[in-house]
Amino acid sequence: MDEKRKTRKPGATVVSEAAAQAVLRRGVARELTPEEEKVMRLRLGASPPASTTLDWVEEELSEELQIELQAMQIEAWMKWKAHLATQRAQKHAPVHAVPATAPRPSRVKEKIIRALRRKP
Repeated sequence: MDEKRKTRKPGATVVSEAAAQAVLRRGVARELTPEEEKVMRLRLGASPPASTTLDWVEEELSEELQIELQAMQIEAWMKWKAHLATQRAQKHAPVHAVPATAPRPSRVKEKIIRALRRKP
C-alpha cells in the first residue's frame, strides 16, 4: 500500500494547502469555474482578492430582513467610527500621562484599620 502512495502518475502535480491558498489570494483562478473556485476558497479558508466586489443579495430578502440587515450595517458603522475615535484619542494623548494603578496593601494602613475597629 505504501508503494502505491509513493508512485505518481506521469504529469501529476502535488500541491500543498499553503500553495493553493496563495494562488487563490492572488486573484481569480482561471482554470476553475466560479463555482469550483468558491468551493476551493471555502474548503481552504482563502479570502477573496481585495479587488473583488461582494455580491449583494438584498432583493432576495423579505422587507423585515432588509431592515434588520440595514440596522446591523448602521450599528457596525457606528462601532467602527467609535473605534477610530478612540484610536485617535489614544494617539494624541499626552505622553506624560500615567495610567491609574490599583492600590496595593500596606502594613501601616492595615494597622490603622485594626486599631479603628477595636475602638468602641
